[in-house]
This record gives sequence, C-alpha cells and structure tokens, in this order.
Amino acid sequence: MLNISNRSTNIIAIILLVSMFFLAFFSMKQISLTMDELAHIPAGYSYLSQHDYRINPEHPPLAKDISAIPLMFMHLHFPKDCSCWQKDVNAQWTLGNKFIFHSGNDANKIIFWARIPMILLLIFLAWFLFYATKDFFGNEVALLVLTLFAFSPSFLAHGRLVATDIASTLGFVMATYFWIKFLKKPSRKNVIVAGLIFGAAMLMKFTLILFVPFSIIITLVYALLSEDNKWKNIFRYSFLMLLVWIIGAVFVIWPVYYFHLMNYPISKQLSDSRFILSSSPYTSLKALCFWMITKPILRPFSHYFLGLLMDTQRATSGNTVYFLGKVSASGWKYYFPLVYIMKIPLAFQILTLIVIGWFIWMMRKLFSKNFILIIKNWLKNHFIEFSFLTLIFIYWAFAISGNLNIGLRHVMPTFPFIYILVSVGAIEIYKSIKKYQKLKTIFIYSLILLFVWYISSSLIAFPNYLSYFNELVGGSENGYKYVVDSNYDWGQDLNKLVSFVDKNHISKIKVDYFGGSDVKYYLGDRYEQLDPQKGPQKGWLAISATLLQGGRGIPVPGYNSPSGYYDWLNQYKPVARAGNSIFIYHIE
Repeated sequence: MLNISNRSTNIIAIILLVSMFFLAFFSMKQISLTMDELAHIPAGYSYLSQHDYRINPEHPPLAKDISAIPLMFMHLHFPKDCSCWQKDVNAQWTLGNKFIFHSGNDANKIIFWARIPMILLLIFLAWFLFYATKDFFGNEVALLVLTLFAFSPSFLAHGRLVATDIASTLGFVMATYFWIKFLKKPSRKNVIVAGLIFGAAMLMKFTLILFVPFSIIITLVYALLSEDNKWKNIFRYSFLMLLVWIIGAVFVIWPVYYFHLMNYPISKQLSDSRFILSSSPYTSLKALCFWMITKPILRPFSHYFLGLLMDTQRATSGNTVYFLGKVSASGWKYYFPLVYIMKIPLAFQILTLIVIGWFIWMMRKLFSKNFILIIKNWLKNHFIEFSFLTLIFIYWAFAISGNLNIGLRHVMPTFPFIYILVSVGAIEIYKSIKKYQKLKTIFIYSLILLFVWYISSSLIAFPNYLSYFNELVGGSENGYKYVVDSNYDWGQDLNKLVSFVDKNHISKIKVDYFGGSDVKYYLGDRYEQLDPQKGPQKGWLAISATLLQGGRGIPVPGYNSPSGYYDWLNQYKPVARAGNSIFIYHIE
C-alpha cells in the first residue's frame, strides 16, 4: 500500500484524470442549459466581445471569460441593440435568453462550446490538487485524494457547467498552496507568486474574500510558532502579507477589471450601481463605491467593490427554498450539514468517521499536564493540516450563518481540503497499525471496499450527477423529497423531456420549468406554459421538481408568498420522469 513509485503514481493519476474527463464530457452532452448558465454564458461573451461589464457584476469575470473563449471564434450575433443591453440594469436573464435562443445563433453549439473550457478547468483543478497534495503529503495521499475528487458526484455535476463553483474551488486550493509555500520560504519569488495567485483567486468568486481572514490567522500562527524573535517575526510576516495583497490587487485585479470596463460608460456604470445598491443598508460603503467610479484610477476597484456588496447583500437576504417539506425565504442553520450528509457518498462519510474516531483516540494525551506544549508541537508538525482545518471552519461558519440555502455547491471549495485530511488520516492509521498483521489486513480490505463502493456509486449515477443523493435517503430518485434547487433540479433534464414528448407523439404539453433553457425553443407549438395558480388541470403536465416541491411545501411562520398550489397533485402519480428532475403527469 505504501512506497508507490513516482512512475506508478503518475500513471495512475493520468488514468484517473482521463476517467474524470470522459465522465464529465459524455454526461455533459446529455444535460440542458441550467439556471445560472443562462446568465454566465452571455456575460462572459459580452466581456470579451464588448469590453463592457454591465451584466452579472455580482460575480468576478475570470470563469465566465474562460468559458467564452471558444465562442469568440463562432461569429455569433450579440443583441447589443436591445433594451436589455442598452437601457435595463443587469438584465442578465433577458439578455441570456435573447442571445442564446433568439438572435439567430445555434443554442446547442453555444452551450456545448461554452462548457468545454469548464471541463478543462475541472481537470486542471484535479491535476493541481494531485500535484499540491503530492508535494505536501506524498504519493499515497495524493492518489487517494485524486480518486475521491475524480469520482465525486458533486464535482462531476458542477464541473460540466458554466458556473463559478469549480473556479472558486480552484482559487482556494491554489491560493492556499502558494500561501503556505510563501510562509515556509518567504523569498521574493514566493511572495510575488503568492500575490499573483491571490489576485487571480479573487477573480474566481467573491466568497474568496474569506481567504483574507484565513490568511491572517495562519500567517500569525506561523509567525508565533517561531522559537525566537516572535514580535519581529509577526511584524515581518504581517508586512509581507500586506505586500502579497497589494501585488494581487494592483497587478491582477486592477488590470483585469480595467480591461472589462473599457467600453462601459462611466455615466452608465454610475447609474447602474446606484440602482443595484438602492436597497443596500451599507450607506457609507455605497457612497465610497459611487465616489470611486468617478475616479478613473479607482474605477476598476469600484466595480469589484460593487460585486462584493451585491454578493454580501444576497447572502444576507436569501432565497425562497424548499427543505425537508417546508418552504422559507430565510435560511436554516442546519441546512448545509444535513445536505452534506444526504449528498456526499456514504462510503466517504464512513471513512471520515473512521478517521475522526482514530484522531480522537490519538489526541487523548492532550488532556495531560503538558496540554499547551503538546498543542504547540502538534501545530509545528501539522501546520498544513491546521491550515486546512481553519479554512474549513471559517468557510462553513460563514455558510451556516448566511441565508443563501440554494445548494451544497456553495461549500464545495472546502471539499478538496476535507479529502486531503481524511486521506492523510487513512494513511496515518495504516502506519500506526501496520505491525499488527490482522488489524492491518482488516483495515486494508475495508479501505478497498469503501473506495470500490465510492467509485461504483459515482458510475451508477452517470449521467445524473446533479441529482445525486446517497443511500441514506433512498438514492437519487428520492432526493427531491428533502431538498431541490441546484442540489437536485437546475433545469438539466429539459432535453430528456423533449425526447419523451417526441417518443410519445404528444401534441400539447403544459410545462412549469425551472432552469435556463427556453422550452418553446425546443418544443415549439407543443409547449404551453403551465400556470400553477389555476389549480387542478388536465392533459399532459410536466413540472420541475424545484417548482413542484415549492408548491407543496409547508410554509414556515412568516412566509407570506403563495404556497400549497400543487397540493392537488398529491392524489396523482407521475407517469414518467424526465431524468430525475422533471415530473410528467397525464391527467384525464
């Protein structure tokens, strides 16, 4: 099990990377345009083709830019003359629908080619995670981590889509790796590289702002662990930390945002920003943002700041969500922990519990008289693991405290670090018991069984990774009973609904669809919009799980929006399902 050669390690890694690519690619071809892709694809294309950042400023541009690169070679028509571009404020959904489906472009080609760079980004993330883990912990841990990543239903689901979740994960992984390298060896080269990577990470997703408190904590802890000149060390590392931030802001964030604002009129940027932040409670911060817009040198930072304020405002306000039979416009503190338990493969959760149990057993000596000394020695010898635990804690604390409960994908950036910690623990267990032959044999076979189970559950889920749920809730078919939205139904199965309609020669079907696709574009005159407020209806009906469960959930106290409008469907069973997420009824 141990001492795998570099050659064998690299061969296995290549096989895993190729396997992940094919699983992502061939499953991607079967899924329709999902909700956020409707905004992200036209946004990225507008950035590169128009040098104008009026669309989707609530997310940084880098992932969208990458997705739009193939589109620049397709001679597409961009509807820059429509009011959704000229007059409206951040009309991303209207513009997206017009650009993809109603401007004479081939929608399927746009969707396909925009996703290819995302899959390549996913594979790059997998490779870099392997590379960084190998550098920190060796071949065996790196292979375990890469296996967990390559067959992760969550990463296979979202790594095929034009969204920011994979990019944000890459940002955290790369920024953490190079930050730790800079701490261990604060050379000029490492400071510059850490700064450039930090800046690039900040362009992936605004949740990367959490890297700032994380970097402060681990930098101060690392400085305090020095044997002498602690205060001098703290001052030195604090200065270098500030320098890294400045390098990222000045040499990465500023020029990238400047490029994206070249054709965005200052007057339009100012009026758009005023409208977008009109309901924001942060009066002084809004004023600062508006002031920076009028200063050419600060204008790029103002737009970054605008997006950060929008992201903060959305995380605070929340969305209407169905969860465990209830509907609410605010969040649940236990949302992410419970969804994690339901959606992460059960085999990995069992392995995690084994490692945690072993860790608690090994740490029992912390209760001795030398508690402080033992903690200090552990931090010195396991600073990387401490850093990962700190990042996981900060990120999960932020997610749990917020009200934006629309998908487990929002905590995905912590998954690679969880994979690493669990894999390190598994190898350490093996090392600690290898002299006990029977115990070692039991552990090895148990580990093999768990990984076979993990991989099998991923392969069985193909191509429906987005709606994957583990055995604790009865698998993917039953996941919608507990939670929906991007955990289960993001509009990915419309193509399968179209196939069902074609196969059954259905001349008219009423559809209540949740997703990014244009139903009429694919179904034509066979499509009729289903109005859920009309009550019981007859004929062929197709309803997305997110909307169906939202119309059947019990409203929590204080929820005043319409509810219960799909309760009448409880007496009927669907005759079919398009994929897992669209329920099809035929009511006489």
